Amino acid sequence: MTSQELLDILREIQINKCETRTMEIKAAEHGCPKRLYDTLSSFSNQDDGGVIVFGVDEKDNYRECGVYDPHDLQTQINHQCLQMEPAVRPLLTVAEKDGKHFVSAEIPGIDLSERPCFYKGSGRLSGSYVRIGESDERMTEYEIYSYEAFRKKYQDDIREVPRASLAALDRDLLDTYLYQLKREKPNLSDLPAEEIRELMSITRDGQVTISSVLLFCRYPQAFFPQLGIIATAFPGDEIGELGETGERFKDRQRIEGTLPEMLEKAIGFVQRNMRTKTIIDPDTGKREDRGDYPVVAVREAILNTLVHRDYSIHTEGMPIQIRMYQDRIEIVNPGGIYGRISVDQLGKVQPDTRNPVIALAMEVLHLTENRYSGIPTIQRAMRDFGLRPPVFSSARGTFTVVLYNNVIPAANGPSLLGGLLTDKEEELIRFLKVPRTRQEIADHLRIGTVQYAIQAYIRPLIEKGRVKMTIPERPRSQSQKYYTADYSDD
Repeated sequence: MTSQELLDILREIQINKCETRTMEIKAAEHGCPKRLYDTLSSFSNQDDGGVIVFGVDEKDNYRECGVYDPHDLQTQINHQCLQMEPAVRPLLTVAEKDGKHFVSAEIPGIDLSERPCFYKGSGRLSGSYVRIGESDERMTEYEIYSYEAFRKKYQDDIREVPRASLAALDRDLLDTYLYQLKREKPNLSDLPAEEIRELMSITRDGQVTISSVLLFCRYPQAFFPQLGIIATAFPGDEIGELGETGERFKDRQRIEGTLPEMLEKAIGFVQRNMRTKTIIDPDTGKREDRGDYPVVAVREAILNTLVHRDYSIHTEGMPIQIRMYQDRIEIVNPGGIYGRISVDQLGKVQPDTRNPVIALAMEVLHLTENRYSGIPTIQRAMRDFGLRPPVFSSARGTFTVVLYNNVIPAANGPSLLGGLLTDKEEELIRFLKVPRTRQEIADHLRIGTVQYAIQAYIRPLIEKGRVKMTIPERPRSQSQKYYTADYSDD
């Protein structure tokens, strides 16, 4: 950055008086901070990196104290950067203000293939960090493993299951699959069954794989008790809200079986707990019963979860979660987004495939197209149903899909701004009478992921013209705040 840009950041710090996901503040009035390693690691391990600003004392109401010696400080920063693996290459900038010097260190995000970046003195497990809000949090063992799994192209869907044997597989299901393989792939048609099983990773060196257990076993959960789905329907919009008779749940089901069986049972659960309304076409007078959600979107969301969840030993104790609330469905998938793709690129860029053997098998069984069309199908189905776009989020080892149902009038009558809003949106609009930061909004909503809070609650209100940004020309600005448009207390 330029010196002027650093001065602009200093001005923003005095306005906001807080750190952010991409900005750390250090005093450095009497010397270089001894341990920058945690922040160097966390900024390096996120795509957009971050900036460390030296010369502001956070503990003294963000007083602009200046740095002790800009030349020596830069030397010390570089020395600590060289203690990282891989070495961090900061871009350093110095600016002068009111006779004091300030220094910034821009830390670039490193390539996914090199992550995690960690402090060599602590080692990979203890020295790897991730940025959560304005704090540096030590990476979990699974987060570290997920980088290694992508880098080394581990195929967890074909790891061997020592306790399983061919006798545990349903012969009819397996024979049907082999028949479809031979029919659709002529090069396999003349090979013996044993050789096909090895080539297609049904077995490895004669040992049954986890993918074949999940696809063809009579009861896969005998080997993996938690590789199922926990489906829950709640009476309100949040966990803990009680129904009219004091019930905590409207419906609960542990869904088990093979992947195809779980798919059908999960769809059945959602359909059973969806509300149905009658719509009358004003032109034809024709009546149509319609549920809260398009079934095709629900099916694709659940199917994607079953096919693309993480099946490594790190997550085999974590079931998929389907949570149905009055206003939405949340489908929570163990295993964050895989590979180089970001959440913003979903449906636009061809992603890496975490479980290629399972994906191919589901294609052969005609349960999925395996053409990377799942996300666009969900988006299109929700749009055609007149619903808001689905929300996708990836955070700390989980991937979540949120589908919202029809917007309903607020319980207390017309909305404050004349449109149709949910109770939660009405309450949020009141909160935004004063401009609020992303973090303040997430804290208010009691949501741990700032990105999810903005995508799920603020973006829909911006699209409706209900909420505006204080810096619309720079949507990603660290100083961005959100406020209610044309708010009235009438």
